[in-house]
Amino acid sequence: MNLTDAFERSVRCHSSKTALVVDGEQSLTYGELDERTTRLANALDTRIPNERVATLALTSTAAIEVMLASQKRGVGNVQLPFRESSGTLASMLEPTKASLLVFDDANAEKALSVLDCSEIETAIHTGERSIDRDDVEHYEEVIAGASTDDIDPHPDCEHGVLYTSGTTGTPKAVSFDQEQLWYGSTQVIMEMGIEETDTALVTTPWYHMVTTDAWVLPHLQAGATLVVQSEFDPTESLRLIQKYGVTGLLAVPTQLHSLADTQEDEEYDVDSLSYIRTGGSIVTERLIEKASEQLSDGVYNTYGLTEGGPNLTFAHPSLQKEHPGTIGRESFTWELRVVEAVGPGEDPDPSATVDPGETGEILARSPGMSDGYMDSPEETDRLLVDGWLRTGDCAELDEDGCLYITGRVDNMIVTGGENVYPEEVEDIIESHDLIEEAVVVGHEDERWGDRVTCVVYADGSTECEIDDLDRFCKKHDELADFKRPREYEIADEPLPRTETGTIERDSIHAEFFDQ
Repeated sequence: MNLTDAFERSVRCHSSKTALVVDGEQSLTYGELDERTTRLANALDTRIPNERVATLALTSTAAIEVMLASQKRGVGNVQLPFRESSGTLASMLEPTKASLLVFDDANAEKALSVLDCSEIETAIHTGERSIDRDDVEHYEEVIAGASTDDIDPHPDCEHGVLYTSGTTGTPKAVSFDQEQLWYGSTQVIMEMGIEETDTALVTTPWYHMVTTDAWVLPHLQAGATLVVQSEFDPTESLRLIQKYGVTGLLAVPTQLHSLADTQEDEEYDVDSLSYIRTGGSIVTERLIEKASEQLSDGVYNTYGLTEGGPNLTFAHPSLQKEHPGTIGRESFTWELRVVEAVGPGEDPDPSATVDPGETGEILARSPGMSDGYMDSPEETDRLLVDGWLRTGDCAELDEDGCLYITGRVDNMIVTGGENVYPEEVEDIIESHDLIEEAVVVGHEDERWGDRVTCVVYADGSTECEIDDLDRFCKKHDELADFKRPREYEIADEPLPRTETGTIERDSIHAEFFDQ
């Protein structure tokens, strides 16, 4: 079974049902989406037989159509992150060997620059702008002129290429076939009980693994309806939830904060919401409470990484009541182990599992996980250990088998011979009434090896004082003294994060401590 099989089943069962609504305007039924993607698959095969297409576009009908058309071809779609620079995008394209670029109005200048500085020689443009270049065709004309005949897929049955978040360098390319992502898509349907009667709002960029395989593909597989928001705006999201009776919402923690805060002020009718999926960065108990109060009490916390597919664990809303802060237990297609943590340059021992209450690194394996990075054998060797996927994330396992993320192996601070995981300290500091965000980093120290330092954002409060924070940490009964920050900085604005909510620690370290 693969993703094309799953989509064909949805078309057979729900041909006249609405599959997509984009920005509250354009809509397509499953039958219409099937015909358009078959035409597009044939058009691409005519222009670039057995070669990959790359897509640089906002979340839209075209982005989803190229993804489905590529699945029908069995030749992957390269899912480019539109917020990257043209030079970085050209570098990211190199290992993929893509030979055609699809782009939209919002990314036109960047796309044309990519064409000029990469080996891609032809492109297809979707939108209203006039692009007067011999190497660029118009999307709707390409589709209208293509065949509706069924296409014979390439035997590799690729889905496409996705990219890691790139917080410490150029994002790495990861290729997935359709069977691998079918496992992930099916798993998500099981986790959240997705049904054909559901309507899901798409607010996160389509090219991320979580949007692709934990949201778009599961809902299409189930025969549900997707309401697509091309760019996130919390007020517009709430309006769409009210207008379409949206039942499901995917939002990373930063978005979920914004939605809950906006709902508190504007009070849209969101009673239809029954499940919210979040993850991508630490999900605090305070955020779960706020989202449950303002949006829905059906908040699922999830944990995953691009290399693993949509997610490795999930925490059902009921589980979080007794285990606040947990990422849950392993999901349906995964086996997880928490093993003794070693440095990034060493290989952990998959058999060296830790006891409940101890901290170690998460190793995982599943038939849906990736085979490694494209054209990067050394990085792949570091990623895969004896058939296990090395996550680089450290967690504590409790007596009930629930996992709690404590930090990253490469973020670990060694101070005076003791290991400190920043996320554990950050969670405690963010429980202070005045603190909105906290980031803990290690700063080189001649005596201690690393000195624990902290940057906080107090959301404009003038009452936040460093001495008060230090007293708070000293008195907190869950923070050992060696983990307590020895130096603080107060930021004037929210701390920098990636679009999936991951904190940019290197940027913070450079701004506050590398001077």
